[in-house]
Amino acid sequence: MPRLVLGSRNKKKLAELVELLGDLGVELTDLSPYPHAPEVEETGTTFEANARLKATTLAPALGEWVLGEDSGLVVPALGGQPGVYSARWAGKHGDDAANNAKLLAELSGKTGDDRAAYYVSTAALADPTGTVVAVVEGRCHGVIGTEPRGSGGFGYDPLFVIPEYHASFGELSSRVKHALSHRGRAIAKLRPVIRKVFGL
Repeated sequence: MPRLVLGSRNKKKLAELVELLGDLGVELTDLSPYPHAPEVEETGTTFEANARLKATTLAPALGEWVLGEDSGLVVPALGGQPGVYSARWAGKHGDDAANNAKLLAELSGKTGDDRAAYYVSTAALADPTGTVVAVVEGRCHGVIGTEPRGSGGFGYDPLFVIPEYHASFGELSSRVKHALSHRGRAIAKLRPVIRKVFGL
């Protein structure tokens, strides 16, 4: 079975990708089996730059196909923040509670269009030599709620509300979330590429 390595140690992100790609007949793994994988500094100023950095650095180091993915939340009323700094906006990488608290504080007193936001997911697929064969992007628009809702998902999901569903990403089932989400939309564009390169 062909193998595709997710260039991340984020178990929740891996779980989502397994749900999105698991039916293709590809072995999906994160970096856990590769303790000597280089740490990739996310120095890019765009989601695409960081996704490419992960893919092109890790693929030749591991000798595997690598999916580099970078994603985050963009709030126009905050000048596009937190953007590429979404995971470490409040200071510590991956501190969802602190990041969410900062987002609520920054938007305190704001209403209507000032609470509009969108998620972005950019994925870069690199072959074992580090050559990028595809870059895709997905977006999902919503609004930032005034308090966390639901325990599903991760990151800013409990605050990211889809108005048409009257529910946050933290409340929606994974099936509905994948149909709507930025990552679901990006990976949907990547599926035919993965089928082609692996001959599936």
